[in-house]
Amino acid sequence: MKQLLTTVITGVLCIASVHADDFAQPVADSRATVKEFMQQLKGELQKGMQEGGPVTAIAVCKDKAPAIAAALGESKGLRVGRTSLRVRNPLNSPDVWEKAVLEKFEQRKLAGEDPAGIEFYAAAEQEDKTVFRYMKAIPTAELCVVCHGAELAPELEAKLAELYPQDQARGYQPGDLRGAFTIVQALPAAEE
Repeated sequence: MKQLLTTVITGVLCIASVHADDFAQPVADSRATVKEFMQQLKGELQKGMQEGGPVTAIAVCKDKAPAIAAALGESKGLRVGRTSLRVRNPLNSPDVWEKAVLEKFEQRKLAGEDPAGIEFYAAAEQEDKTVFRYMKAIPTAELCVVCHGAELAPELEAKLAELYPQDQARGYQPGDLRGAFTIVQALPAAEE
């Protein structure tokens, strides 16, 4: 399996380097979409924390984050989401391509790169067509450890157990790589 992931990432890296100039617009669109997603999500999380604390903030991540992603995706013609190697919501589990990129992100962080600047993009095969894929690392912020840290408040622990019985997204510290935003968009048809 590790060999397959290495082959996938190596192949993707080659595709990305060959066609990097072709990606200027998709990269710009993806970065703008991620920035908008982050701003909206952060605003909603801060509002949830102010209104009802961490238990209310869980509802933001559970309900509002997917709604924000869907609305952005629909308005921009993209698929927008979040994923991680340690997911809370199994619906956010990475596919093979995303998992390989997340593992590379971890290696880049371990090599000293700041997670706030880590991103990756490439053309990739998906459902028998070539699409543009983009991922942007999500660093763990102070606010995140309230719900994703090692020690959680008892009422938060109970709510998470109720909503996410297979939760893996705990034990993070500020600066850790929490996961990534992920974007998929169609590539323009090649001119003949």
